[in-house]
Amino acid sequence: MNLHFYKYQGAGNDFILIDNRDNRVDHRNPKLISSLCDRRFGIGGDGLMLLQNKEGYDFEMVYYNADGQPSSMCGNGGRCIVAFAKFLGIIDTETEFLAVDGPHHAKITAEGNWVSLQMIDVNDVTRDAEAYVLNTGSPHYVKLVDGLAERDMYTEGYAIRNNETYHEKGINVNFVEPMDEGYFVRTFERGVEDETYACGTGVTAVALAMAQHKEQTGHINTPIKVLGGNMNIRFDYDGKAFTDIFLEGPAERVFEGDVMI
Repeated sequence: MNLHFYKYQGAGNDFILIDNRDNRVDHRNPKLISSLCDRRFGIGGDGLMLLQNKEGYDFEMVYYNADGQPSSMCGNGGRCIVAFAKFLGIIDTETEFLAVDGPHHAKITAEGNWVSLQMIDVNDVTRDAEAYVLNTGSPHYVKLVDGLAERDMYTEGYAIRNNETYHEKGINVNFVEPMDEGYFVRTFERGVEDETYACGTGVTAVALAMAQHKEQTGHINTPIKVLGGNMNIRFDYDGKAFTDIFLEGPAERVFEGDVMI
């Protein structure tokens, strides 16, 4: 079968997107998905998404990691699929869609290249020694470090993701270093099993953890620099719960093509 696909990236986090509103693609095939995401033998991507019809919503986001397995929420993927929906003419500048962690609201610029995506509220942040652990749609480990640019993110991230505490279900590992404004973040993602250029739920987790670390409350705006560019997270924090969380950043269509499956 000939499959038409689109390639999108959000701050360097790249995805294969498929318009599956006609349910033509049976995506319950981990081997196929992992082969499409393979950067040497396939299209290449950190994950694959299908845009599908869903009653009561503009669309449904179905997301798979690069290993072919169903994933928890992907923030940058969510922003890219919003841009994709605008490109397809499904939405204009606002949307309500359904993802694996529930409904999401998002806004996109008229130009279609900057998306503000509302994330789930967060009420629980725990500690693992010096690190913070929280779920922003996906589970994250957040640790402050020095000399982040020179760290061996693959080796250190892999070790934490596969230690006795996290190896069974996995966790995304984020290292953080303060900047003059905001933070520099690098992330090792489970499912991809490598460092990615950006992680949307990861930078969201970092912003929330750092607000708690610095004992900030009120309306907080946090600029984040990742390997793939610049992002922003804004939210409200009353000292107990994080609400009205928005992940903001670029989402761009790179190319489209056809592949035989």
